[in-house]
Amino acid sequence: VVVIGHVDSGKSTTTGHLIYKCGGIDKRTIEKFEKEAAELGKGSFKYAWVLDKLKAERERGITIDIALWKFETPKYTITVIDAPGHRDFIKNMITGTSQADCAILIIAAGPAQFEAGISKDGQTREHCLLAFTLGVRQLIVAVNKMDTTKWSEDRFNEICKEVSNFIKKVGYNPKAVIMVPISGWHGDNMLEPSSNMQWYNGWTKETKAGVTKGKTLIEAIDAIEPPVRPSDKPLRLPLQDVYKIGGIGTVPVGRVETGIIKAGMVVTFAPANVTTEVKSVEMHHETLEEGKPGDNVGFNVKNVSVKDIRRGNVASDSKNDPAKEAASFNAQVIILNHPGQISAGYAPVLDCHTAHIACKFAELLEKIDRRTGKKMEDNPKFVKQQDSCIAKLVPSKPMCVESYNEYP
Repeated sequence: VVVIGHVDSGKSTTTGHLIYKCGGIDKRTIEKFEKEAAELGKGSFKYAWVLDKLKAERERGITIDIALWKFETPKYTITVIDAPGHRDFIKNMITGTSQADCAILIIAAGPAQFEAGISKDGQTREHCLLAFTLGVRQLIVAVNKMDTTKWSEDRFNEICKEVSNFIKKVGYNPKAVIMVPISGWHGDNMLEPSSNMQWYNGWTKETKAGVTKGKTLIEAIDAIEPPVRPSDKPLRLPLQDVYKIGGIGTVPVGRVETGIIKAGMVVTFAPANVTTEVKSVEMHHETLEEGKPGDNVGFNVKNVSVKDIRRGNVASDSKNDPAKEAASFNAQVIILNHPGQISAGYAPVLDCHTAHIACKFAELLEKIDRRTGKKMEDNPKFVKQQDSCIAKLVPSKPMCVESYNEYP
C-alpha cells in the first residue's frame, strides 16, 4: 500500500501506529525510540518519531528497503511505501505509487486542515489523481484527527460528501472506497472500534467481488482485493536502486512486476545491455527461493559494477523474451496540470516504471476522451490541460518501455 495525503494530515503518525502495533518493528527498537523521544520531549510524536528514526537509519544506509515497512493484518502482510507529502516529492511519489496495490489517503479533519488539503492547489487532489492515473485502482480514505473535531459526526459526514464528489471526478467509484473516521494518535478505529464515536455504524464496500462491512482501518486494509499477479509471464523487474554492499557486491533492488526471479537465472538489464547471473535473491533481509510478482527484492549479481546498471533499468530473463529498449513508442497521455498548450517538439521528462528520461513529442496522433478512451480528433495541432491524447514519443536516451497489454 502507498500512504498519501497533505503534508500535515498525520500520515507518519498513522502509519507509525500501524507498524508499531502490528509488528513491523521489534519491541527492543521501540523501547529505545520511546526513551529517546521522551528525553527529547517529543512524546506526542511517538509514532511519527518511530518512522523518522527508521528513515534516519535508512538514510545512513543501515537498511536498504525503500521506506518499506511491514505490518501484519489478520489476512495479509502489508508492505508500506511511504509517499512523502511535499510538492517536490512528486517524483518519488510516482516511483512509489506505481508499485502500490492500494492507496490509503489520510485526510485531516481539523478545522481548515481538510480545506487546505483539498483546495485547488492542495496535494490531496493531486495525489489522488496521480494514484488513479498510475493505475492504483483501490482506495481507502482515513479521516484522521477526529479528536480535534470533538469526534463530530457532522464534520465526518461533511468531509465524506466532499471527498466522494472529488474522488468520483478523479475516476474512483465511491461505493468501492471505504471511508473511516480515525485518530492515528489516540488509536481510535485503527485496530478496534472507538468508544468516542458511538454514532459511527461502520463502512460498507461494494465491488464486483461482493459486499464487505467493517468498522476499523485495519479491517478496511483486510478488505483490499489481492490483484492478479502475472507470474507466468516473462520476468520484468524495474530497478529502484542499485547498492554496493561490502562483502557481497552489487545488489540491484526493485519490485518484480511479472514473472519470477531466482538464483542461477541469467538476467539481462535493458537498456544497459548487461547480462549476468543471479547469485541470490532476498526480501526483508531473508533469502528467497524465488521472487514473485509484487515482491520487493534485492538480488546479488556476478561481475557487474554499480556503474553499469542504474535505477530505471529493467531486469529480464535473457532466455525468455528479454526486455528491449524502444527507439520510439506511442503513448496515451493525460494532461493533468500544465500551463498553455503542448504541441509536437515538446520534450518533458517522462517517468516510466522507475526511469526518469526526457522524451520528445514527435507527433500528436489523436485526441481522445479521457474517461472512455474514444477518439475525438485526428492529428490535433495541440493539446492542453485536462485533454488526453495518443502521441508518438521519442526518448532522448536509451529507455526500456513496453506495451501495457503485454507488461502492465
